[in-house]
Amino acid sequence: MILYLHGFRSSPQSFKARVMHARLAELGRLGQWQCPALPVSPFDAVTLAESLAAGENTSDVTVVGSSLGGYYATYLAEKHGWRAVLLNPAVVPQRDLSKYLGDQPLWHGGGSITVLPRHLDELRALAVASVTRPERYYLIAATGDEVLDYRTMLDHYPGVRTTLIQGGDHAISDFPAHLADVLAFCDQAPPPRVAPAAA
Repeated sequence: MILYLHGFRSSPQSFKARVMHARLAELGRLGQWQCPALPVSPFDAVTLAESLAAGENTSDVTVVGSSLGGYYATYLAEKHGWRAVLLNPAVVPQRDLSKYLGDQPLWHGGGSITVLPRHLDELRALAVASVTRPERYYLIAATGDEVLDYRTMLDHYPGVRTTLIQGGDHAISDFPAHLADVLAFCDQAPPPRVAPAAA
């Protein structure tokens, strides 16, 4: 299962989500694809993601998170042992989004969301101080990200597989060039299970 979590003020109509959807459709794999419209509440967004993956084997789930979705993906990977692909992930959104309190227009389809102070508190509650098992993660970061600092991403995800795009942008406009690597990471076999030692 590939669970795609979009970024702040974004939607399932985001560029990267549409690119992944189209490729999985070509491969006849849309049955493995979930890309929900995330609620503004971080707690509600995480709960929705968990409900969509309920019943799946841990080793069969990869969460792909873009920007704020990458922050959620990190929390979910740590909590559930899922693999995670992080696309210019937010590392400290509770700080970055503090200037976006109130009504904020959405990027796709019109409408707006209302960001409340409690949403920043929810983000703080989902913080992951440091990741465990770096082999679970694949980070794609662009040095030209105009929204988030790629160096913060590199510092927060030491030892993980990383593609560092020289230049680029927050949207990862050349995402199609990286899609094969993303899908290969999603499709990797789980690590072999280690039998418990005999008592």
